[in-house]
Order: sequence, then C-alpha cells, then structure tokens
Amino acid sequence: MYAVFESGGKQHRVVPGETLSLERLDAPIGSDISFDSVLMVSDQEKDEVKVGTPYVANCKVNARIVSHDRQPKIKVIKFKRRKNYLRRKGHKQHTTLVEITSIEHKGK
Repeated sequence: MYAVFESGGKQHRVVPGETLSLERLDAPIGSDISFDSVLMVSDQEKDEVKVGTPYVANCKVNARIVSHDRQPKIKVIKFKRRKNYLRRKGHKQHTTLVEITSIEHKGK
C-alpha cells in the first residue's frame, strides 16, 4: 500500500515504514502527527487505486517525528563584471525527519 500526500506545498509518495524529510513542522520530537491532505491511495493487494478530487475522503497518513535538522547551506551570489558589484548570501532550510507509521483508508 502506498499514498501520495501534500505537505509544505510539495507532494510525497510514501509507504509505511519509510523515513522522509519534510519542511519544518511545529511539533516536538517523538510526537505522532497525521496528514489529512491525501491526494491518492493505492492498495496493491486489492488492485484498487483511489484518486481524490482534490483529496481522498476518510484517508490519512500517520507519522512520527524523528528529528529536526537543517539542510546544507545554499550559496547565492550576485555578480556584475566590471561594475565592482558582488553580493554573497547563504541560506539553510529547516527540515523535519518523519517516519511513516501507517496509512489509514476507510474507503468505499
């Protein structure tokens, strides 16, 4: 069984037991969270696929927060030759590492 859900403006395809890095979530480490914005769910044992319009009803993805991290620094440089213009900036994106515990689907 797998599902496609939306978090932080991005779509993620997950299976139970998978570890995944998402944009920063405001929840403590070790807490359980659920994602209700499931776009698609597939059950390979029953050979059925449910696609939502836009979300699948009565379906959610449960996860446990493992850690909060930061991505490696991204360097941004603006440069114009012969104009004595150089600007340097950097950015580190905050992320949350989650482990998918289950996919619940009470579907018709």
